Amino acid sequence: MKFDKACLTYFLEHQNQLFPEEVAETMEEADAFLEDCMAVVCKNKNEVKKYFEESGADIAGMSQDEILSAQEVFAIGDGRYLIIEA
Repeated sequence: MKFDKACLTYFLEHQNQLFPEEVAETMEEADAFLEDCMAVVCKNKNEVKKYFEESGADIAGMSQDEILSAQEVFAIGDGRYLIIEA
């Protein structure tokens, strides 16, 4: 999966949300890293919840806000979310 400029830019600026040190410095490095991690872009909040349900994550009892504030969930800013399984 190739990630668009908005996803890559957001990840580069906010990668410390999930990682203690930078894992990428350029758009190309970010794209390669996200591909290696099998990161997923969800179109909206509902897709984020569906993704976690389908992946077998234990989200029972969690509110949508709690799910969206998980470290591995990046709100891109255009309604989409980037999920990185680190």
